[in-house]
Amino acid sequence: MSQSVVPVYSERGVFVCFEGGEGAGKSTQSRALAEWLRGEDHEVVLTFEPGDTAVGKRLRQIVLDPATGDLSDRTEALLYAADKAEHVDTVVRPALDRGAVVITDRYVDSALAYQGAGRALAASEVEPVMRWATGGLRPHLTVVLDLAPETGLGRFTERDRIEAEAPEFHQRVREAFVAMAAADPDHYLVLDARAPVEEIAAAIRVRVEPLLAATVVGR
Repeated sequence: MSQSVVPVYSERGVFVCFEGGEGAGKSTQSRALAEWLRGEDHEVVLTFEPGDTAVGKRLRQIVLDPATGDLSDRTEALLYAADKAEHVDTVVRPALDRGAVVITDRYVDSALAYQGAGRALAASEVEPVMRWATGGLRPHLTVVLDLAPETGLGRFTERDRIEAEAPEFHQRVREAFVAMAAADPDHYLVLDARAPVEEIAAAIRVRVEPLLAATVVGR
């Protein structure tokens, strides 16, 4: 793991990220966690990458629209980095600074898995760019919903530009997520995405609850 940018964990708020392959249930679990936290009277910012800023919407269209066709692997990585930079500066960091709980569907690990392992770009090249773009900001917890690519992709009738990649691409992505989690268990939670939705949600709450007490969270 590159050390070119020192890891930063916000002293205010709580930053939770959901990662995993296509169709793993990240959006479902993000919403479930947000609903629970709001019920506990926390301010929650539910967000996603790419595309949850005005600039990001335009970048999302480029990287996901099948009409875009082939892109240089480095071009694709830089477009994702630009989305992340805008997202952190205008959405994530301001919310954390005021003490909110930020829940994002995808973050830096997706770029390392998809544009790094998936595209076979060297992690030593991709990671410093993504860390620089996000100012080194790391989630307090990253939840990896692990699912075999053939299962997740089977849930789609139409596929975007990334979803349409070959099975081997998606298998490399899956392996990258699992490897990143194994390297830093204190900041990751890996769950079997085939488990019942409520069982997964309950396991996530168990890991998130101590973070709420350990970090200053606005009320």
